[in-house]
Amino acid sequence: MLQVKLIVTGDDFGYCPRRNQGIVDCFLAGAVSNVSLLVNGSAAADAAKLARRYNIPIGLHANLSEGSPVCEVLKKNSSLLNQDGFFHGKMGFRTALSKGLLNMSEVKQELKAQVELFHELTGHLPPHMDGHQHIHVLPEVRHVFAEVLEEYGIKYTRVPIEPGLQNCDWIPPSLMDFYLGVEEDSFNTVDVFTRHGISQSTWTALKQPVSEGEKGTATHTAVHQESVTLLLRQFYNRDSAGEFSGNPACSRAPRATEGAGLVSVYL
Repeated sequence: MLQVKLIVTGDDFGYCPRRNQGIVDCFLAGAVSNVSLLVNGSAAADAAKLARRYNIPIGLHANLSEGSPVCEVLKKNSSLLNQDGFFHGKMGFRTALSKGLLNMSEVKQELKAQVELFHELTGHLPPHMDGHQHIHVLPEVRHVFAEVLEEYGIKYTRVPIEPGLQNCDWIPPSLMDFYLGVEEDSFNTVDVFTRHGISQSTWTALKQPVSEGEKGTATHTAVHQESVTLLLRQFYNRDSAGEFSGNPACSRAPRATEGAGLVSVYL
């Protein structure tokens, strides 16, 4: 009989002090067993210290869309930056990529810099690595991402494939278009990661609507070999202000209500 180990991962560790505390609280309560670190987050160093203090297993949540680069060379003159000197944002990154405006050598340079900073902050390489806002499955980026994982011997990532997604009729059309685009990118990514020897968890959608005045996705699950991934996104109050690396664009992003953490669950 197949035995499966449950691992619950809190994403966006390091985003801000409030989110750090929420994720740590979840870990201490036994609800989270692993975290995924944003090394360019405003509270990344504190997050790494918390992981050491409480012996929390930790991986890398690579970020090319929010905040600023960690690579010094790319902080002033880079295709990865908008006119304000920050990353292009969730949709801005995708727009710049579709227009051929992103230099893939700079993408690789920043990803490697984030792996190195992760090592500096934690004392070890990440056992798993994925992309903030699913940037790691985008065209062109997926190849560079896979190369970086292979170079550093990072064997695990996740790919957001969600069978049944189109049956979630409660999702607004604009969001559905985005999710379907992510899923299509993910299907096109599987073979790339496989060729580089990277194990992947995929998802199967199991979603429910959110209440009025809140936003977020509910639950996702999926099976890949001996792993199942369940992503539980926390819900946000639309009026809350966020914190992220001094990026004005992120000041409009919602902050987690009561410090709850974004969690993904691997079975």
